[in-house]
Amino acid sequence: MANRHLSRSIVLQSLFEWDSRGQHDETAAAIIDRNAKEFAPGMGDNTFIIDLMKGILAKKEDLKEIIEKAAPDWPIDKISPVDRNVLRLGLYELLFSDRGEVPAKVAINEAIELAKTYGGETSGRFVNGVLGAVYKELGEPGKDASPVKKRKPAEVPYEEMPVQHLGGAVVYARDGEDIYMAFVHDVFGHWTLSKGKIPEGIEPAQGTINKVKEEIGLDVKIKADLGTNEYIANDPEIGKIRKQVHYYLTESDFTELTLAKKPGLDDAKWFKLADILELNFYNDILPIVTKAVTLLSEQKIGA
Repeated sequence: MANRHLSRSIVLQSLFEWDSRGQHDETAAAIIDRNAKEFAPGMGDNTFIIDLMKGILAKKEDLKEIIEKAAPDWPIDKISPVDRNVLRLGLYELLFSDRGEVPAKVAINEAIELAKTYGGETSGRFVNGVLGAVYKELGEPGKDASPVKKRKPAEVPYEEMPVQHLGGAVVYARDGEDIYMAFVHDVFGHWTLSKGKIPEGIEPAQGTINKVKEEIGLDVKIKADLGTNEYIANDPEIGKIRKQVHYYLTESDFTELTLAKKPGLDDAKWFKLADILELNFYNDILPIVTKAVTLLSEQKIGA
């Protein structure tokens, strides 16, 4: 069975790209087809993804009017691109989908999760507020319905979950008296770190060096260990997995970045050290970057 949450994520990314490129409907089919192949190559049946995208675009004017009424203090072009497209997706499922297929509460909860994952700190609350207001206007359909009991899959103990090792790097370079950091930009509007899966048998440090070279074309040297974090993720094929990411502070020459053609990334740039904390980072990345900046600012890393 297709993973509906993954499918909605792909539709959200496609809406974001369609929106940022001028909302040309004739390009939507190519965008959704490419993203489905890149992000869910093993999914097989993409009918849900395609139908959801087509439905949202067909109702885009109705959705615009609903958003403007439900969030009168936020003109639609002033809402952040991620939040705007989460609302399009969530409202479409709430108002126009078959309730037997997508109950109202499922539509709302899925949209909130997408907002929390891909938006800013307040995105979840904002989307919840807008969809909640519309839900009340509809008379709160399904509020008193008894939940459908589903057979729960066997819970895999934490210790038995597959572990996926990744390496991530804060990359810096010196140019005269200035220090710069290199970041990659994803299609959801965030600046983030070069990061990737480390193959079996490769040490984390060397694997991270290889990933930076592969992703942005830089030869880097490890200068400090920034620590490891771990989180549980859902893989559409194998279920829950433990992702362990080992982060390093790395140095390179101040040279041109060459971004690899990689799903989900659309830019790579150098930023002066004094400017980077104003960038839009994911919440889990910001402490890593802050630690690296502190080390460099306190001159704990040799020139």
